Amino acid sequence: MSQDGVDLDKSLAYLLKEASSALRAAMEEVLRPLGMNVTHYACLELLAQRPGLSNSELARGAFVTRQTMNVLLQALEREGDVTRPAEAPVGKVLPTRLTPRGRRRLEKASAAVRSVEVRMLSGLTEPEQAAAFQILQSMIHSLRG
Repeated sequence: MSQDGVDLDKSLAYLLKEASSALRAAMEEVLRPLGMNVTHYACLELLAQRPGLSNSELARGAFVTRQTMNVLLQALEREGDVTRPAEAPVGKVLPTRLTPRGRRRLEKASAAVRSVEVRMLSGLTEPEQAAAFQILQSMIHSLRG
């Protein structure tokens, strides 16, 4: 037990953080051979689902700062994975879109990430997976509510 009285082995919050860290490490491992990391993948996935997102929206969705996302977007644009207009059509927002190359790279990355999720859930039955999904959604709702 720690000095403040919390037994980390029995702390659900600690276990969730440990699970999150293990998931991220496993995702990084399968994305690395594709020349990506989790933030890169998250950005491409967000753009596939919602084309035209701004730098700020992408940063929020990928849980990084606007500055970090801007650096990533510049790199993705140089590599040919995304396009952004030279000038903002409205205000200061530069809407970002995936290119065909970006879509192909995302397909490979999505398959790799799905394999990690399948491995993560392999010890659970379908009802247990459904229950875990519902429980986690409830926790998120309670904390954001």
